[in-house]
Amino acid sequence: MRRALLIGLLLLTACDDMTEQPKEEHYTEQKGSPATPPADTVAVSEPPASAPPVTAALLDRGRQRFDIYCSACHGMTGAGNGMIVQRGFPAPPSFDLDRLRQAPPQHFYDVVTQGQGVMYGFAGRIAPPDRWAIAAYVKALQASRNVPIADVPADQRGALE
Repeated sequence: MRRALLIGLLLLTACDDMTEQPKEEHYTEQKGSPATPPADTVAVSEPPASAPPVTAALLDRGRQRFDIYCSACHGMTGAGNGMIVQRGFPAPPSFDLDRLRQAPPQHFYDVVTQGQGVMYGFAGRIAPPDRWAIAAYVKALQASRNVPIADVPADQRGALE
């Protein structure tokens, strides 16, 4: 009995307070060369790149990226009725709203990058050139929804009905 008590006491005194271990503190400068940042990384202090010129190739890329990343919530036409919304998720605003039709492409680039409302940011998922392509495509979607019928060639008006 005495021996068991002695072993127990010895084990208790051998325990170490693990909070007093040497360790790196958060946000301390690392020794050696800094790691190379991943491609397409933009520092917080850097302003975003300006919009590229709108071309057919840019709009095609924007449509492709929009279909992949955005249509699940925004729908294929930007009306805010995507499949996720049909399953009960909150509907995003339609791109046809006046305030969004007046918004510059930079606004859509920023929202894709940082997110807004219940939409999370896609900065880590979509490269900056593709974000610009999506913004250009959204502006093209908006323009296509507000074309006067007189601007549509007569031989193509039948397809609209």
